[in-house]
Amino acid sequence: MNTIAPHTTDTQWVLTLSCVDGPGIVHAISGAVVAAGGNIAESQQFASADTGRFFMRLQVEAVAQPETFESRFTLALTPVTERYQMSWRLDTVDRPVRTLILASTATHCVNDLLYRRRGGQLPIEVPLILSNHETVRDIAEFYDVPFEHRAIANPAERDAFEARVLEAVEEHDIELVVLARYMQILSPALCAALEGRAINIHHSFLPGFKGANPYKQAHQRGVKLIGATAHFVTTDLDEGPIIEQDVVRVDHSYSPRELVQLGQDEEARVLRRAVNWFAENRILADGARTIIFR
Repeated sequence: MNTIAPHTTDTQWVLTLSCVDGPGIVHAISGAVVAAGGNIAESQQFASADTGRFFMRLQVEAVAQPETFESRFTLALTPVTERYQMSWRLDTVDRPVRTLILASTATHCVNDLLYRRRGGQLPIEVPLILSNHETVRDIAEFYDVPFEHRAIANPAERDAFEARVLEAVEEHDIELVVLARYMQILSPALCAALEGRAINIHHSFLPGFKGANPYKQAHQRGVKLIGATAHFVTTDLDEGPIIEQDVVRVDHSYSPRELVQLGQDEEARVLRRAVNWFAENRILADGARTIIFR
């Protein structure tokens, strides 16, 4: 898929691309940048030995006439992308990505995302929070973000909630959907509709604990590591391509309450990094895994 994202007149652009690996790709892309009157400010690339594909992320400065750089660069880039049959995306650096947040009763991830957004540390714009509980309403109001509550007590209400998600995606031109501890399983149809643009966060234990109180189970089993995993949403529950993971070491002295606090801190941090990398066009798909250009 080849896309040019909505943009402003910023002079910093970011190009991401992937194609079958082969000789001459970097030279051809660099030539297109020069031909368009650009200068490469940052360059990262990776050739996957597993899939035989090449991945690249460039940040480019428009040296002259930035207002027409998009058209010049697209013109210079088109023969290259066609020759190598590339999937590519051109965007402006630091453009806020329009993000829909889904929430339930947990507040830590929602609060962290909105706090970082307000402080200018996270390049996202949040036109709406949808939740199946009222718990995060006060947080949304504090950050002046529109909030909608729709209860889910039966399959019909779940279907109505998901229909509203798709409606909101269309209504607000949503580019990213974040499940900020949204404690509902998405239907296969919704997963398919949001493929590649929905990120979930959950706790990560060794071994895995399921149920309503995993931290209590972790305490009872004497877990030494707790953490979190952010991944893309797929029809396979909690098995989508992993974007980011992190852990913190604990020991027998930690109470269940302390484990919960540490775990929630990790969840917020890991989710924030995943959302930030998505917004900065640093995530590229390589089959069932991701390539992250940090």
